Amino acid sequence: MTGIDIQDTDPTAASARAATLVESLPWLRRFRDQVIVIKYGGNAMVSDELQDAFAADIAYLRYVGVRPVVVHGGGPQISSMLDRLAIPSEFKGGYRVTSTEAISVVRMVLTGQINPQLVAKVNAHGPLAMGLSGEDAGLFGGRRRGVVVDGVEHDLGRVGDVVSVDPQPVLDHLAAGRIPIVSSIAPDLDHPGHSLNVNADAAAAALAVALGAEKLVVLTDVAGLYADWPNRESLVSHLTSTELRAMMPQLESGMIPKMQACLDAVDGGVPTAAIIDGRVPHSVLVELFTSKGIGTEVVA
Repeated sequence: MTGIDIQDTDPTAASARAATLVESLPWLRRFRDQVIVIKYGGNAMVSDELQDAFAADIAYLRYVGVRPVVVHGGGPQISSMLDRLAIPSEFKGGYRVTSTEAISVVRMVLTGQINPQLVAKVNAHGPLAMGLSGEDAGLFGGRRRGVVVDGVEHDLGRVGDVVSVDPQPVLDHLAAGRIPIVSSIAPDLDHPGHSLNVNADAAAAALAVALGAEKLVVLTDVAGLYADWPNRESLVSHLTSTELRAMMPQLESGMIPKMQACLDAVDGGVPTAAIIDGRVPHSVLVELFTSKGIGTEVVA
């Protein structure tokens, strides 16, 4: 016995794998040399197995000629670190209230922990990935925001919106053949030297628009958008921005930032945006390179 896996010599299995590759051909042609912005977060970020699968997907995209750009947040990791440091976490209207003390932890976790970990996982497949912060080279500019809850305006501290994007730092990395991996923190344009915690979904959408991306892909912890949650038969696989805009007032609060990001992207000229289930290994490749895709796709 040679110890060869029987599957390796099975012509039927080999043909099936070849057929899968051939199915991806139209999509490879469509996305070759195009920028795809991928927002990375949720369960895909906290499971080692899913982290490895995501990193392999991103490296694969680069090797077949796509130009991926990753934007990440880190809500669960930030909450965990704040708990360890006995800094209270408070949420208002779905946003984390971020004190001066907490913003230092947010920066440390996003730019000092999650970003280099993801860079290292992608670089296990070749020296491709490069870490960036939204604070680097004026990539993002932020402005503080509050939130209205039950008609009352609440201060969120060091929380803001991305109000400006200079895509040149990302374009420089893409031109050099690298994969930019961007942490979602921004300098406060009104208070120089201060940082803001910005929503990673919104930051990814703003960057996709500024880069003229072909597609925005948002990883989340559900299978997609449901027209009648929790009825799992009501999963919407495809809808227009007009249809999505009409649905927005009825959506669950946790889904609103993700769908708003898709809406902002297509309104800004990105041809398609999708939310996909980050709990499924290789969901990025399934979405991009198969005819059915996965999750919910939004078009203008």
